[in-house]
Amino acid sequence: MIKNYMTNTVFRYASKWLVLGIDLIIVGLSFALSYFVRFNLTLNFDVDKLLIQLPLVLVFALMSFIFTKSYKGVVRHTGVRDVYNLFNAICLLSILLVFMVILNKKFYLIDDFTIPLSIIIIHSLVSFVFLTSSRYIFKTLYYNLVNSLQVKASKNILIYGTEESGILTHNALTNHSKNNIKVVGYITSDKRKIGKNINGVTVFGEEVLVENFILEKDIAEIIFSEQDIDHNRLRQLVESLVDFPVLAKIVPPVEHWIDGELKVSQIKQVQIEDLLNRLPISIKNSKISDELKDKIVLVTGGAGSIGSEIVRQICTYEYKSLIIIDQAESALYDLQQELKQNGHHNFVSIVGDIRDKNRINLIFQEYKPNLVFHAAAYKHVPLMEYNSYEAIKINVAGTKTLVDLALDHEVDKFVFVSTDKAVNPTNVMGATKRIAEMYISCMQQKNSTKFITTRFGNVLGSNGSVIPLFKKQIEKGGPLTLTHKEVTRYFMTIPEASQLVLEAGAMGDGGEIFIFDMGKSIKIYDLAKNMIKLSGLRYPEDINIKITGLRPGEKLYEELLANGENTLPTYHKKIMISKVRELDYAKVRSKIDELCLTNMFFNGDTIKIMKEIVPEYISKNSKFCELDTDQKEIVAEDNKLEKQVWQS
Repeated sequence: MIKNYMTNTVFRYASKWLVLGIDLIIVGLSFALSYFVRFNLTLNFDVDKLLIQLPLVLVFALMSFIFTKSYKGVVRHTGVRDVYNLFNAICLLSILLVFMVILNKKFYLIDDFTIPLSIIIIHSLVSFVFLTSSRYIFKTLYYNLVNSLQVKASKNILIYGTEESGILTHNALTNHSKNNIKVVGYITSDKRKIGKNINGVTVFGEEVLVENFILEKDIAEIIFSEQDIDHNRLRQLVESLVDFPVLAKIVPPVEHWIDGELKVSQIKQVQIEDLLNRLPISIKNSKISDELKDKIVLVTGGAGSIGSEIVRQICTYEYKSLIIIDQAESALYDLQQELKQNGHHNFVSIVGDIRDKNRINLIFQEYKPNLVFHAAAYKHVPLMEYNSYEAIKINVAGTKTLVDLALDHEVDKFVFVSTDKAVNPTNVMGATKRIAEMYISCMQQKNSTKFITTRFGNVLGSNGSVIPLFKKQIEKGGPLTLTHKEVTRYFMTIPEASQLVLEAGAMGDGGEIFIFDMGKSIKIYDLAKNMIKLSGLRYPEDINIKITGLRPGEKLYEELLANGENTLPTYHKKIMISKVRELDYAKVRSKIDELCLTNMFFNGDTIKIMKEIVPEYISKNSKFCELDTDQKEIVAEDNKLEKQVWQS
């Protein structure tokens, strides 16, 4: 109890008045020392004059310290800013002394009072050195005392990164008195720095990240502090460590530091999202800015994963007004409060259903949008396989309603958020999204509104994503459920996907299907194992993975291009244009009208009609597989012909 009292009360918080008193004593002693130095370490000077000058020096020093507030810094956290304040205080003191000497020579305010300029200069240098040194001496004594009183075992740590972020990480760790931490070394890929010392700590190369070194040095944690590390490299390094008895942690981006200062509490254990995240993107873009400037923008599904991020990013531009539509009342309310708290007020939140044509028509009449971003959709594959009526009603009929109203109200651009599951669909959800793409292509032929489609894969952290599911299963002690060992998926962050949607909308001239560069596909089985290990658990000893079998309509892997499609590049390296095959627009539009009408009357022929509209739609692990008996042969023949056409 006594130890805790000493460390938590007496030594941790020194009174600011005590600090001020010590600083004044140091200034006084420095002034006397200045005379001693000036006269060649002898007492061949008038001591009586020194005693006259000293009180005035202390008064001016007091004024300088109070003005610059240099005494208010917490001594145990002394840093560059505190030294800067001391420098300002000493400069102000010197200026006041020089001004007083000049004033006294002119007006004789104090008899026989003067201070040689050489003494003032020497005093400013000596006092600054002593004041700064005293702070660092007290800081060192404090941490040595705390460490000697603590009973915690020391924790050995390696810091990956030798740039400023790595040094600040070292300072944050060593200044955090609650942890008795020892930084064993820095790790770098820069061969020029290997073998050197930073803050008295040795710099090692990446070759030491092996089990022998980690065990020999008893390393408990490896902290990745490098801000611009390539995410592929980060993933390789972390995956090479998951089998070792060491925790991998990561320093957040500088913009997330509290008041520009890194706190130990912000250094978090590496999550799977950190490994899958791609390079940061720039939110501000001149082309998007020109496209949105002074425009009325409408976003459907605005409270969903993608829709809400599109809304957030639109709010950073100079639009005229923003209309957000969603049928989810609670999610829409949460988004509304978030936008208000962030200082955005030029928007309207509307609870509405895109399937309600009269309601949506009134919204178009009232607000007259120039741009529409259509993100509202049902997207869960297994659920929609058993709820085909709802999937068709919102993904097809709802999109059809919006497209028709966009034409009626002369909207400038209509951007549709599609999915990679629309490519060679094997489920109801994917097929409905492909049909929506096809209807948009049909209506583009009217050449009034510019219709643009964007197509990409899974987004990290979206509703229904596999990663939140795995996290919940890990928290409950497992097992993690996986449908198949060979399942692979593409992943993209929500901000990046939303940024690319806005970018594609800005560059589109109408009729394009934009494909986003999703990088390499990720094997979900490997992802599950890494999530277990990154949680500090062992696979399969602590948590196992259970294979449950493919769900209805689920693919082993996703595709971004359908049979018969190729791509063309754009000025943006992550966005390509799909060269889609030609459609019989009149026939397709007629079939889509038939599908929507049939669905209204709950007719069981809807899936059959969908397969006629989308010949490549072949069901998998579904009750609808029986409808594909003849379909597979037709598609195979069509693919063969299409391949010959493309080759020619």
